[in-house]
Amino acid sequence: MNRLGRYLKKMVYLEDAIDRASAAATIRKNIAFRGPNVVILACAIIIASVGLNVNSIPVIIGAMLISPVMGPIIGFGLGLGTNDTRLLKSSLKNYLLMVGISIAAASLYFLISPLRLNNPTELLARTRPTIYDVLIALFGGAAGMLEHARRERGTVLSGVAIATALMPPLCTVGYGLASLNPSYIFGALYLFLINTSFIAIATFFVVKFLGFESAETEAHLVRRSRRIVGAVLLVMIVPSIFSAIWTVRDNNFTINAGRFVQNNKIIGSSYIFDHHINLNGREQSLELFFAGEALDPVSKQLLLKNAQGYGLHGDQIIFHEEAAMRPADTHEIIRDLNSHYLNTIQELNARITELEVELAKYRGAEAARAAASQRDSVYTGHDGLVEFSGENSAGGDTVNPEN
Repeated sequence: MNRLGRYLKKMVYLEDAIDRASAAATIRKNIAFRGPNVVILACAIIIASVGLNVNSIPVIIGAMLISPVMGPIIGFGLGLGTNDTRLLKSSLKNYLLMVGISIAAASLYFLISPLRLNNPTELLARTRPTIYDVLIALFGGAAGMLEHARRERGTVLSGVAIATALMPPLCTVGYGLASLNPSYIFGALYLFLINTSFIAIATFFVVKFLGFESAETEAHLVRRSRRIVGAVLLVMIVPSIFSAIWTVRDNNFTINAGRFVQNNKIIGSSYIFDHHINLNGREQSLELFFAGEALDPVSKQLLLKNAQGYGLHGDQIIFHEEAAMRPADTHEIIRDLNSHYLNTIQELNARITELEVELAKYRGAEAARAAASQRDSVYTGHDGLVEFSGENSAGGDTVNPEN
């Protein structure tokens, strides 16, 4: 056990890989938003807005890699951990400047963009933050601060920028302002505040853990830092926990409703030809659209009982039977069909009678023409004279007209 303990301690030993002075200098250098940083930030926010506008994940990722928004956030955490009041004020000022530039650029883009969002899935994903976003921001911020602090830096900061996704929420706020949609504005702004707050808090904890030198050590400043961290934790975490609970409930309801519909497609002479799942905060419902025969009360109660086995309550299921036929409707339809077919048969019989009369007339005319032809038939002789066939009154011999 002692050997294992020493091995694990050696694995996580950080002292030889940490350069506190260089890390603090780099963080302070990257706080200010002026010159190229402002232009780069505006370009990144426009790229991210285009990516959200066309639902393109690669474009959004590219914008997050370009954006320099991490500087003031890491700087705020460092100032909080080292009790550096000047650094805190500078970080907060540049943070607000960064937020203002980003929202203004995004709003301007969505105001002039000719594209309309029919299915803004990426935007909608930024309006319901949960406790999982808190965890991503917390561990992402810790990884980012450790990357700043180690001597040999790699590509961790790029991964942190992608994982914490700071740009898309700001773009969504801009879209909400351009479309005057409060749900987009406040939901996305809350997500952005969660990300930035917990990145800063994670930075604070890493700074304390690594033992960065404090600028001021007065007891009241230490207590102030702790109160700030505690207030941020309380304000940001509690709503996100409720949001996470709703997200898990919505996910479970969607899965259970889909399984229920799949396993109860046919009920007697009725069948479910479509369904719709409604998720609206705490309220969830499943709309069922029936065809075939309308459900009788017994079948409906049996279906509701089966729904309980999938975790669905009876008041969550809404029946739509507009396309289904009731027994009275069925009898009326059959009666109408019989009447239609009877009228058709009568019309066909009348037509047949007319055709038979016409055929009889045609046959009578043909017989009369045949009889007349036989009675008045003539023949032509070998000498070119006409001979009449028949017997004379005296001897029955053939009479020659020349005699």
